[in-house]
Amino acid sequence: MSLPDIFFHELLDSLHDGLYFVDCDRRILFWNKGAEELTGYTKEETEGVCCPESNLMHVNERGEALCMSECPLMKAVRDGKPSENEVYLRHKEGHRVPVLVRCTPIFDESGEVKGAAEIFFDVSQQQAERQRLVELAMLCPLTGVGNRRFTAITLDEHMEELERYGWPFAVLFIDIDHFKVINDQYGHEIGDNVLVMVANTLVNSLRPFDFLGRWGGEEFVAILSNVECEQAREVAERCRVLIENSYIKHGESTIRVTLSIGVTTVHTGETAGEVIARADHLMYLSKSHGRNCVSIEDASSRV
Repeated sequence: MSLPDIFFHELLDSLHDGLYFVDCDRRILFWNKGAEELTGYTKEETEGVCCPESNLMHVNERGEALCMSECPLMKAVRDGKPSENEVYLRHKEGHRVPVLVRCTPIFDESGEVKGAAEIFFDVSQQQAERQRLVELAMLCPLTGVGNRRFTAITLDEHMEELERYGWPFAVLFIDIDHFKVINDQYGHEIGDNVLVMVANTLVNSLRPFDFLGRWGGEEFVAILSNVECEQAREVAERCRVLIENSYIKHGESTIRVTLSIGVTTVHTGETAGEVIARADHLMYLSKSHGRNCVSIEDASSRV
């Protein structure tokens, strides 16, 4: 094998996706390492074998075998055009794997079709990666709680449930007191550690079915499902007390923070913006009362 051929094969073997070449009789001429990993079949088991005689046995979602009817590779050879299909291959261990296959005809110098190439990848892995990207888009990368976008979506969902089913809920607007002092005195890395400590403590202070999101900076929003005024107050007080009794160590220093919290229950007919604005106002009321306290307004007390 020449040096360019060696380089070419090494390059194709470095691909994570499965790739193989066939001639016009669908005899497998090349099988890369990506294909080995996705199917469990080695080069020795596949190269030189015709596709219909291999153990891949592609089927469609109806379980119909494709080798003798709707073979994507044969379609590419016959039509001289690329094709794309989602099929299910048979892994060497017996289970079916959903794969997206892209088949491309291979032409010689005269323009005649001499075979085809198929590249394929595991759709289930793609879906897992898509879910990971969704989570990254919805979560605060520092604290791991919901980001502002996720918080707004969750608030909208609860407001829709309130309108449709009458399910009560409350919103806590939470701010870390004197957080700028922490950043100025100890630096942003320690400030980040404080944010993580606060987020983790808040998550553990809430009930399992409640929601916590980072609204921005040192501000958090908690959404409490199926609560009335007094229950919301109890949850907010638990958050405040547990944070007051939490701390991180930095050298010889013990760093503690407190919270100012605004709590409101929600009326039908309100907008999400109105709810957040009211909870934010109540949080600032807690600031004006000396910080490290909870201010609450029950929706039933408003006209």
